[in-house]
Amino acid sequence: MSRIIGVTGTNGAGKGEIVKYLVEQLGFMHYSVSGFIVEEIIRNGLTVDRDNMIMVGNDLRATFGPAHIVEVLHAKACEDGGDSVIESLRALAEVRRVCELGGFIIGIDTHPRLRYERIRARRSAKDAVSFDEFIAQERSEINPDDPTKQDLRGALKEADVIITNDGSFEELYEMLDHALTKARR
Repeated sequence: MSRIIGVTGTNGAGKGEIVKYLVEQLGFMHYSVSGFIVEEIIRNGLTVDRDNMIMVGNDLRATFGPAHIVEVLHAKACEDGGDSVIESLRALAEVRRVCELGGFIIGIDTHPRLRYERIRARRSAKDAVSFDEFIAQERSEINPDDPTKQDLRGALKEADVIITNDGSFEELYEMLDHALTKARR
């Protein structure tokens, strides 16, 4: 039976590092909610930035259902076979759907200033914002009263385990290994 790991977390907390570890060390296949949204943005001729990612993701959820993106990615994972990691879950319905599918949710977070430093270091066009804009964008991703919109903090609260990633890669991987032992129970 294939395993499903869902990854949720704040921007710059280390979701990508968790995915990298699961893919490279444990052979998981990677499916990205953010990647799915970016493809939709490009298909619609929009600029790939965080504001458009939020807008397009919320529009997809409103149009096709709050768990639509996870449904599409899960179908692809089933078609491909093997263990899968669905990364960048940002809505409660997405987290809950992965759980309904038998998945285990790993949340990751750390303090905002460190996360901001990390996003600036990766030099992605979607991350070219001031610290104040970074915080404002994050606030726009907290919508507990609308299931079609992102609720980043709500998604984190429903994680089976939350990793505070404020140390080295080795410390992150150790915490991830510990979390994965819980997933096997």
